[in-house]
Amino acid sequence: MFRTGIGVIVAAMSIAAGAMPSAAPASGPADGAYPDSEPVIVTLKPKQADGRGYRLVYTVNAPLGATWDFKTDFASKVLLSNKLIKAHRLVSRDGDEAVTETVYYNKPGLVFRWKTTVFPEQHLLEYVLLNPQECGQEFHFGTIKLEAVAAATRVTQEAWFDFFGVSLWVNNPFRGGMSHFLKTTARWEQQAVLKGRKGSG
Repeated sequence: MFRTGIGVIVAAMSIAAGAMPSAAPASGPADGAYPDSEPVIVTLKPKQADGRGYRLVYTVNAPLGATWDFKTDFASKVLLSNKLIKAHRLVSRDGDEAVTETVYYNKPGLVFRWKTTVFPEQHLLEYVLLNPQECGQEFHFGTIKLEAVAAATRVTQEAWFDFFGVSLWVNNPFRGGMSHFLKTTARWEQQAVLKGRKGSG
């Protein structure tokens, strides 16, 4: 039995998309650990006729197992320490599928209902927004893949989505735009995973 994931809700949580890539660290410290990397965002071609897509890549300075446990624990109260999330709850769980509901501060009147499918052997999460019309979207779905990089974890999230004003949101380089939202989320997670490890140690 798995625990549904913090990372799915948090990282999927905006309405998503792209930016200019920046260089990731080429090597880590002598002990093999990689420092938390600056999140990199690139645009992807839409999988459907309309909409936008993005790939978000960043490194968490924690082992794969610790990062996976964090990403797959929606019961944790740590999720609410993210300043972008107002409320969250696990609705149901059946095998490797979970349904959760999240309310975000930028959309306080809307409840985003996500279905997440967990593939433990691949360290892969697949998610889809079950009520896109209620949330002002046409569709929103994606994946999150975790990979070991020395003593750290590389997180790669891809998403595709569409909603009114999507281009403005994607191309806004300032606070409130896609790049700011995704990087804020990734940086929060980088710190939250480490705090969780220290708290359990």
